[in-house]
Amino acid sequence: QVQVVDFGGGLVQAGGSLKLYCTASGNIRGINDVGWYRQAAGKEFELVASITKGGVTIYADSVKGRFTISRDNAKNTVYLQMNNLKPDDTAVYSCNAEVVPFGGVYLPYKTWGQGTQVTVSS
Repeated sequence: QVQVVDFGGGLVQAGGSLKLYCTASGNIRGINDVGWYRQAAGKEFELVASITKGGVTIYADSVKGRFTISRDNAKNTVYLQMNNLKPDDTAVYSCNAEVVPFGGVYLPYKTWGQGTQVTVSS
């Protein structure tokens, strides 16, 4: 079975850093596009950053210059390096990965990680 797991959240002070991980495993060849999303209390789900299989990236305006998304295809893993964190970054962060099943008969499909809490204090 295919599994996507995200982790790396925690409690940090404003100005600190965290690195989030999104890894896929199971009977897959690899992963295609991956997006990191977040939802803070009382706010709508938001795309934070995304990266294509080829490495093309997109960032939300609120995190540009502070967050960096990257990937290691050999490990089926995508990272989100978060620097200069702000209290407004507090949210549950979840990755969504399009996985490529092993073999040639199944089309890629998207799978969510379970979510990891990021809390930034003043």
